[in-house]
Amino acid sequence: MALPGRPKVRRVSSHDAQLNALNLRSPTVIVPPQYLMAPSDANETAAAMELARHEIEDDATADSSPLTPPTSTVTDKFAFAFDIDGVLIRGGRPIPEAIEAMQVLNGKNDYGIKIPYIFVTNGGGKTEEERCVQLSKQMDIEISPGQFICGHTPMREMAAKYTTVLVIGGEGEKCRQVAEGYGFKDVVTPGDIIKHDPDTTPFRKLTEEEHQNSRKRDFENTTIEAIFVFADSRDWAGDQQIILDLLMSKGGKLGTRSETFDEGPPIFFSHNDIVWSASHDLTRLGMGALRLSLEAMFKAVTGKDLVTTAYGKPQIGTFEFATRLLKQWRKATHGINEPPETVYFVGDTPESDIRGTNEYNKHTDNRWYSILVETGVYQPGTTPKFTPSATVPNVLDAVLHGIERENQRQQKLKFQQELNTTGGKLQEFALLSPSPNTEKSNPLDAAV
Repeated sequence: MALPGRPKVRRVSSHDAQLNALNLRSPTVIVPPQYLMAPSDANETAAAMELARHEIEDDATADSSPLTPPTSTVTDKFAFAFDIDGVLIRGGRPIPEAIEAMQVLNGKNDYGIKIPYIFVTNGGGKTEEERCVQLSKQMDIEISPGQFICGHTPMREMAAKYTTVLVIGGEGEKCRQVAEGYGFKDVVTPGDIIKHDPDTTPFRKLTEEEHQNSRKRDFENTTIEAIFVFADSRDWAGDQQIILDLLMSKGGKLGTRSETFDEGPPIFFSHNDIVWSASHDLTRLGMGALRLSLEAMFKAVTGKDLVTTAYGKPQIGTFEFATRLLKQWRKATHGINEPPETVYFVGDTPESDIRGTNEYNKHTDNRWYSILVETGVYQPGTTPKFTPSATVPNVLDAVLHGIERENQRQQKLKFQQELNTTGGKLQEFALLSPSPNTEKSNPLDAAV
């Protein structure tokens, strides 16, 4: 899909996608093979969100849009944002209702409208492009990296501040690849440190593959400026030992010890979820648990409190980034320099999804409406620590709830308009349809 004055979007098969090619700075949509010749109903949203992401990342075009927005079949009034694990996917497989929920958003609903959507997940350890390929295969749907906001996505902005950084977590070298893709110039992994000095972690030895992938370097002349936990650790004992060594070091120099224990580099976590929903019947420990463990150990060893910083949900920065993306999308596709009036956030974790949505809603001009599903972390019948705007059994019910709420809102607005109108027959306005691209907009478009 090519929009006036905007770059053409590449379409790449989800089965043949090469991740090294996807990391190039060109707008891309991941497409199941059956839709390569004839785009599916999901293409318009995927392509437009991808272009909006590139405009946000490019300072030169972040404030620009086509002079005449193209005709769009996607409503601009409201949008959906989804967590992934426990909402759309569980244990690597789609939750049964998730595929139908996506079909409803892409036009198979009683109103015949298409609704924009993005994915906001604390999951990480892979590039947004790789997560996109994975979800496209799982859901059999067209998706673009522009629709993805991972816990570590906002960390790309830190690349201009720190040069040499330690990255923790994930599979193999993937977190290093993520960090380098974000623009970090000198990325160190625990494997590099263990390769330099195997005695660093007495109970962890590198495999042959890990030893080959790890980079040899002189750590006596290396200063670690910051620590980034991009994804869940695969070896808590080894990673925590290395992190603590650096936190207690003199200015990020391995092998040194600070006398005050306040000279080490800062540490950042891509999210703070203590538990998450996987294929196991019970929830599993997440990155938030590692953070708590590190804070407790640092306190026990040094007697001081450890200062840490977390991104992801419920931190407000993630929701601000999502709002900027939706605002740029709406401006480019509908000529309206504001985010959608309502964003329905669907999540399964009260402590991150619901808490973050509710708190952000207090600070934003548009409406963020939290919906809690019962297919993940939240246990049906219990009282969530943070109260959602609505609780439903699954993601399909969440989508239908949001659409019906918008329909009821339309009816109320029409009724109010009729009360305020004297003489003549009231023209029928459709709240759910896209705003017209004309100077005189529908009077309902400005309703809150």
